[in-house]
Amino acid sequence: MAKHDPITICFPFTGDTIGGSHISVLGLIKAMDREQYRPLITVQKPGGAIASLFEENGLSVESPFAWKGLEFDSRIGFSQLAGTARDLGPKVRYLRRKQVDIVHSNDGRTHATWGLAARLAGCKLLWHHRGDPEAKGLRLAAPLLANKVLSVSSFSKPRAGIYSAARKTQVVHSPFDTEIDVDRTVMRQRLVDELAVPPETQLVGYFGLFVDRKRPLLFLDAMADLAQRAGNRPVRGLMFGKANDEAMDRDISDRIDQLGLTDTVLQMGFRSPGADWIGACDTLMVPAVQEPFGRTLVEAMLVGTPIVAARSGGNVEALRDGELGLLVEPDNPAALSEACMSLISDPTETAKRTAKAQEDARKRFGITRHMEQVCAVYRELVRR
Repeated sequence: MAKHDPITICFPFTGDTIGGSHISVLGLIKAMDREQYRPLITVQKPGGAIASLFEENGLSVESPFAWKGLEFDSRIGFSQLAGTARDLGPKVRYLRRKQVDIVHSNDGRTHATWGLAARLAGCKLLWHHRGDPEAKGLRLAAPLLANKVLSVSSFSKPRAGIYSAARKTQVVHSPFDTEIDVDRTVMRQRLVDELAVPPETQLVGYFGLFVDRKRPLLFLDAMADLAQRAGNRPVRGLMFGKANDEAMDRDISDRIDQLGLTDTVLQMGFRSPGADWIGACDTLMVPAVQEPFGRTLVEAMLVGTPIVAARSGGNVEALRDGELGLLVEPDNPAALSEACMSLISDPTETAKRTAKAQEDARKRFGITRHMEQVCAVYRELVRR
C-alpha cells in the first residue's frame, strides 16, 4: 500500500432494522477525512431502510450479492451460523477485490456473518460492541476473531479472563450532534395541540423499539401508577417507536386494556428527528435494563428534557450515577412513577439537574471526539 493511500474501511450491515448503531456510523462516516479514509458501506437489503438512511445523507451504498441474514433480536447459535457458511466465499472475494483494510462491524448479526470472512480475507476486524457484556459472540468469538473491540460503555466491556477480549477493548462513547437545539416550548405546544389535551398535562415519553430489554410493558405499569399518584393532574404516556413482532404488539394492547390506560397512554409511532419529540416531553422515562448506552437518554440530556431511568447497564454511566438524572431500582414501576412525581413537585431542582446534564453531554458526546478516537484505532490497526 502506498504511503498516502486512504485506509479502506468496509461497514457491512446485515438485516434492515435501523438502530442506534446505524445513526452512530452515519455520523462517523460523514465526519471522516476522505483523503485519509475510504468508507465502503455494504448493505444486505438494496433499497431498504438502512440503504435509504445513508443515501438520503449523500452517501453511496453497495449490495454486491445476497447473503443469508439472521433473525433480529434472537439468539445466534451454531445452526444459525452454519446456515451462513455458504456466503463466506463471496464475502472474502468481495473484500479482497475492494482491497479492504478494515472491516468495521457494528451489531451482533453483522459480527456473526462477516467476522470470519474479514479474517479469511486478510482484513483487520474492528468489532464495535453495543450490547450485553455477556453476549455469546463477545465472549466466544471476539477473543479469536477481533483485532480490536470498541465498547460503547464501561458496562458493556467484556469481562476479564483467561479467554477474553478485554485486553484489546477500548471504550468509545457513541457520537451525538451536540449542537442540536430544540425549542421545547414550541415542540411541546405542537404535541399538546395534536393530542388535544390541557396545557398542564404532564407528557411522559418512552422512546425506542418495543422489545423486552427496553421494558415497554413496564412503562405501561409505571404510567398506571403515575396516573393514580397524580390525582387531578392530567398525565399522558407517549410511546414513540414500534414493535418488531406481532406478539409484542398484542401484549402492549392487552396491557393497555387491562390497566384501563386507553385514554392515558398513546402509541405515537416512529418519528424523526427523535430529539425534537424528546424535547416536546416533560419527562423521558427509560425503564430499560442492561441497556449498553441508550441514544435517547443522551439526546434527552442534550435537549434539556428531565430523565428518570432504571439503575441498570449504561444508564448509570451516562447519568453519572444519578447526578444528571434520577436513577431508580430496575423493574420497579412504582419507583419510576414516584421519581416522575418528584420531578414535577420540585421544578427548581429539576431545572438545575437538567442544565448540568446538558452541559455535561455537550462535552462528552461530540461527533468530532468520537471520530478522532475511532480513526486513531484505524491507524493503529494498519500501523499508520
